[in-house]
Amino acid sequence: MDDNMNTKSILEELLLKRSQQKKKMSPSNYKERLFVLTKTNLSYYEYDKMKRGSRKGMIEIKKIRCVEKVNLEEQTPVERQYPFQIVYKDGLLYVYASNEESRSQWLKALQKEIRGNPHLLIKYHSGFFVDGKFLCCQQSCKAAPGCTLWEAYTNLHVARKDGENSPLPLPEPGLTFPRAVPFCKVDEPSSSSTLPDYREAQTGSGSQRPAHTQHGLREVCPDGCHPTKPRRGFHESNSSEEEGNLDYYDWFAGNISRAQSEQLLRQKGKEGAFMVRNSSQVGMYTVSLFSKAVNDKKGTVKHYHVHTNPENKLYLAENYCFDSIPRLIHYHQHNSAGMITRLRHPVSTKANKVPTSVSLGSGIWELKREEIALLKELGSGQFGVVHLGKWKEQYDVAVKMIKEGSMSEDEFFQEAQTMMKLSHPKLVKFYGVCSKKYPIYIVTEYISNGCLLHYLKSHGKGLEPSQLLEMCCDVCEGMAFLESQQFIHRDLAARNCLVDSDLSVKVSDFGMTRYVLDDQYVSSVGTKFPVKWSAPEVFHYFKYSSKSDVWAFGILMWEVFSLGKQPYDLYDNSQVVVKVSQGHRLYRPQLASDTIYQIMYSCWHELPEKRPTFQQLLSSIEPLREKISVEEEIG
Repeated sequence: MDDNMNTKSILEELLLKRSQQKKKMSPSNYKERLFVLTKTNLSYYEYDKMKRGSRKGMIEIKKIRCVEKVNLEEQTPVERQYPFQIVYKDGLLYVYASNEESRSQWLKALQKEIRGNPHLLIKYHSGFFVDGKFLCCQQSCKAAPGCTLWEAYTNLHVARKDGENSPLPLPEPGLTFPRAVPFCKVDEPSSSSTLPDYREAQTGSGSQRPAHTQHGLREVCPDGCHPTKPRRGFHESNSSEEEGNLDYYDWFAGNISRAQSEQLLRQKGKEGAFMVRNSSQVGMYTVSLFSKAVNDKKGTVKHYHVHTNPENKLYLAENYCFDSIPRLIHYHQHNSAGMITRLRHPVSTKANKVPTSVSLGSGIWELKREEIALLKELGSGQFGVVHLGKWKEQYDVAVKMIKEGSMSEDEFFQEAQTMMKLSHPKLVKFYGVCSKKYPIYIVTEYISNGCLLHYLKSHGKGLEPSQLLEMCCDVCEGMAFLESQQFIHRDLAARNCLVDSDLSVKVSDFGMTRYVLDDQYVSSVGTKFPVKWSAPEVFHYFKYSSKSDVWAFGILMWEVFSLGKQPYDLYDNSQVVVKVSQGHRLYRPQLASDTIYQIMYSCWHELPEKRPTFQQLLSSIEPLREKISVEEEIG
């Protein structure tokens, strides 16, 4: 019975198929084929004289990762006006229906069958792959990550059950991808019958949740900081007046309409501008969020209901539930967790809101600018210049000067507040900020030998293998501390570590670091990341965890033992994505023993859960330190 069900035809139709261009620059040709969809396969056959001929191809349903329309090419002939694409594990197939009704029927049927497939795409290519490149984004690799959010994903993705952790083929990771729970009900009546964007589409489960009642609001976040005034300086507050009163928060807009919220957010115009407002349903709240991350130059505003689960916990993304609105907002200020972007910039309706350009900092972390003398420039980057400075005429410090417009207020506070919470001998010490006017200063300890990457290139040949391993061990210690404190660095590389006068190494550059509650962070669409240091789940799905940091640590070890060589130096980023996804890994550097190479190689398992933790890496590295030192002495 089951076999009959699996082989029974769901849909059959004569469609036009484009050749799959398995050679990058091969010409396109088009053939009429009889397509047959069953529960297990999509097959296509020759068709002549009203009879099905030999089968010319077949795609297993379980391997399909995306089914979606394709934007028309210029001067498309009449018979190819209704294209759609089938992206599967081993390739990309373009098919043309005879009319819109036929295309919609195939999309609906195929998407129904692939629902719950383990490796569905979050993003896809909306344009054809022609003459060796995608027309939508000009990427020249067929396996390149998509450039357009796939709207159907949120309804087709089904999270794995706990305990399901079977090995998967490359490049799919074993982590689940929690999506935000959006809604389609609007605050004002609408006559539009157009299906809303996927972030506003009804997910099914969300609408069945009971409306939540007003909760007592406790404003204590998990790491002990106070989340209520993330942009009012660096002091902690415990005022009892603040508890239970949403009006205190700069992101709470109260009783304003959907249209008014959109107007205010567009006026702000910043990626991640947001506010929380009362919904039209009494006792419920809506999060309104602005983003430029979709293909819209003007940006878009999305609206998300705050839902309640059976345990009376509040959530936007079902896997992330909280006791109060402030805790929920605080979490999503650090993690997009499936929304279009993080909640970055609170937009207030209060007339007395302090301008962000005035007095960004105060309290114990605010330093007196006049006490810092700038001595010489150490380097520069996209945010500004780093100087050697003298603090209070006696302490050497590094001063990161952030010029106006180069670093957002959100990015500045993210980096500074992260550094405040982290104190460890293998992390660069944070002293404070000068944030009351531009240029803003972030003041840290001065590390005399500078960037690890530059040091390896200029002095590496004079270092023994034991010293190289010691450097790796220092970084591993710092990262193990981050791991234990539930922080993900997200940009670990030799260029972001510093070498002190005694050759000890400290981890630095915490601009991308995030605090996480569950060892997982999903970045917002469009976020830049260093491809050659990134794990497969990062460049395919934007998923970060301590295990993606472990992957980067393996690359850093390779950098150290190759004395500062560029990883994958023969390949560009898109080629690296393909190679790594196919299972290729970096070769063993000449200075690395087989045992050391085995350690770095263990960091590059395609499944995050199969990679070691930093604590396990420390346990593997530490015994080698003494062994290598003894071997060098004997040698």
